[in-house]
Amino acid sequence: MFTGIIQAIGKIETVEKLGDGYRLKIHAGGLDMSDVQLGDSIALQGACMTVVEMSTTHFSIDISAESISKTTGLNEPGFINLEKALRFNDRLGGHLVSGHVDGIGEVTLFEQVAAKNPDESSWHLVIKAPLALSKYLAYKGSIVVNGTSLTVNQIEDVTGGCLMHINLIPHTLANTTLQYLRAGSLVNLEVDLIARYVERMLSCPK
Repeated sequence: MFTGIIQAIGKIETVEKLGDGYRLKIHAGGLDMSDVQLGDSIALQGACMTVVEMSTTHFSIDISAESISKTTGLNEPGFINLEKALRFNDRLGGHLVSGHVDGIGEVTLFEQVAAKNPDESSWHLVIKAPLALSKYLAYKGSIVVNGTSLTVNQIEDVTGGCLMHINLIPHTLANTTLQYLRAGSLVNLEVDLIARYVERMLSCPK
């Protein structure tokens, strides 16, 4: 499990073919590797992966063709959000996150919101989520975007899905790869775990 609170921005340095998938070598950036062991889970852009090689500054993961087909941003070099798996005594700063990507969304708008003090400016992010995920999204609900726990400020149902409006503060931008988003960017989405259980309870035959 994870919290959606990004611990560091890393970078995929190499992508090597391995069977039907790939081996990714990742620079850990500012991620503390002192307590990481082989076999540990680390979320990359919101996708839970297993450490197969490591050093004090780098680690490698193997990713299958299936995982590549269900995610975005993990099949080529570039910056990625990193979070180590949650421990039982850790503070839950975001919300419960499984690290399993539910779908891919597309950024339709990403613009700065004017403020009297430029340092206090926020950013307006709009993402179109696929229709299959629309029922799990709600006003003031939680959503994971590229591994980052965020709050939905507005929902608009549209043809083929729904638009999520999200407000990003400068701190979030500075400490995550969300700063690199542009209109047209694809993002990994994970819906709220509790919403899944609610749907199951309501739809399960009595």
